Amino acid sequence: MGGEEGPAEDLAEDLAEGLLDELRQAAAILDPVPAELRRSAVEAYALRDLDARLAELTFDSLVDAIPVRGVTDAPRMLTFRSGDVTVDVEVTGQGLLGQVLPPQSASIEVLSGRPAASPTTLTADDLGRFTSDAPPAGPFALRLRTGGQLVVTEWLRA
Repeated sequence: MGGEEGPAEDLAEDLAEGLLDELRQAAAILDPVPAELRRSAVEAYALRDLDARLAELTFDSLVDAIPVRGVTDAPRMLTFRSGDVTVDVEVTGQGLLGQVLPPQSASIEVLSGRPAASPTTLTADDLGRFTSDAPPAGPFALRLRTGGQLVVTEWLRA
């Protein structure tokens, strides 16, 4: 039947997964990971972006723009630069809108300062444009993967 799984294979897979879960629980109780080893692993993971280039904040509308009289809820405009890569970002109450320059496709992670928060991953199109419907809450940074480059922005408060 060439690769099709039947009820017997599904049952065997479920039993194997259940056995693995029980073994994980037993190992966690009988032989837990030492606290020092866990701390070292977390510190090593934090260094995974050590070779990333830091994108410097070159424009922040909260600091650099001239206020417009009567406008109370203007979007925050940010520009980051790292070498030949520029990232323009507009932060509003409805989310993020941005562009990577020169125009290119990219993967962008919105990092959050909230504990245990997993990053939101966005994809820039061929023109470098990206959007998010969720505004960042609290401190945030962007991690961009463009071609062979890894660029991380400074951390800012939304």
